Amino acid sequence: MLALEYKTPMQILMDIGARAKSARLRANMSRKTLSEKSGVTQASMKRFETTGQISLINLVQILIALDRITDLDGLLEEQAVPFIRELGDRKRLRGRG
Repeated sequence: MLALEYKTPMQILMDIGARAKSARLRANMSRKTLSEKSGVTQASMKRFETTGQISLINLVQILIALDRITDLDGLLEEQAVPFIRELGDRKRLRGRG
């Protein structure tokens, strides 16, 4: 399996959709059941599971219904700010010398 940084955006979306389908099946839920529990239409879930395309609000609703909302905890997490002395040690990567 390719590391995430080597995948195209479409491959990443397809993987997320496939993972969502696996999570739904592990929870022993049909699309209809998950649709009723999440408020997301069955058509939207089918599109998500097959193409990876979904709105952010629908993704959040599905994760809540699957009891997997904590999977988002690491998304865009704050990164440590380097100390000033570490910044001074960096070489310029662009611009004039």
